[in-house]
Amino acid sequence: MSNDIIRMLVLVLLFGTVLLATEGLVTLYRTRRFSAGAINRRLRLIEGGMTREQVTTKLRIDTQGPTVLPPPFNGFEHRLARMMHAAGLDFQPIFVLGMMLLAVVGIVGVVSMISFSGGREMTLGTFIMLTSFALAVSVILPMTVLSRIAAKRRKLIEAQFPVALDVFVRGLRAGHPIASALDLLTSEMSDPIGSEFGVVVDEVTYGAELSDALQAMADRWGLQDMQMFVVSLSIQRETGGNLAEILENLAAVIRDRASMYMKVRALSSEGRMTAVILTALPILAFTGLFLANASFYLDVADDPAFIPGFAGLIILYLIGYFTIRRMINLEV
Repeated sequence: MSNDIIRMLVLVLLFGTVLLATEGLVTLYRTRRFSAGAINRRLRLIEGGMTREQVTTKLRIDTQGPTVLPPPFNGFEHRLARMMHAAGLDFQPIFVLGMMLLAVVGIVGVVSMISFSGGREMTLGTFIMLTSFALAVSVILPMTVLSRIAAKRRKLIEAQFPVALDVFVRGLRAGHPIASALDLLTSEMSDPIGSEFGVVVDEVTYGAELSDALQAMADRWGLQDMQMFVVSLSIQRETGGNLAEILENLAAVIRDRASMYMKVRALSSEGRMTAVILTALPILAFTGLFLANASFYLDVADDPAFIPGFAGLIILYLIGYFTIRRMINLEV
């Protein structure tokens, strides 16, 4: 047998080995991904050995409870709590605010040491510039990323909610009571809605009223669909009626409303993309240019016209930001 034939056989065997190994890895990845997506986080925590009380404490963030910040800032703490919950993070809002504050102080200190090691003096203008850079890096950019993650999961739970209503209706028509039908959602639905209904079931198990637990879930997410579900369930419990038919009609209304909302978003996509670019580009450009060449800003920070000019720039940016938000905030 010649060397060319042996080389060809070796290459064919090598190709077959690589092909089979790649197919096996892809199959393993898809299997693990499917199995991981088939259950929600609450069930994984229970399977890991945590009790239902511990899981409920870990997953539930009280977005309406007492705050650490004083009244002028407690609204921001509540909004941050709802954002953290929607993003799927377990950190307390005050902890996140503390980490942001430490990051601002640390960045101002480090950049000051680096920038002024050559003899540059600290003035009010340079302090404002350094503080603005630290706020952009430590507060604005993380809050933007956190907001995008929360918005993505909120859209996901909006898409899951009609499916959850269908599962709930099928459970009722199969003869399950309301509590048992809700328990079906905790094992049949994936995150985030599966864990949310799991928290509701656990709260009811530990003595809370069903309407209060559902209302707390609706308050945590701030979704109109959940509010309509809670109102429908409360009215049916007081006046009676066919709950399965009511919820089936509600699911149809939610789907029609979501379809209309998607059409509106498609028609306004150009304006929304323009708003994103005009809002994010100044912050990203300022942060990137400061990291690349800090002296570009620090050299003009001592100019007498810097402070009023910079203040006017911030005011104009905020006016544009809130104006654009009002223009693209479309409700259906």
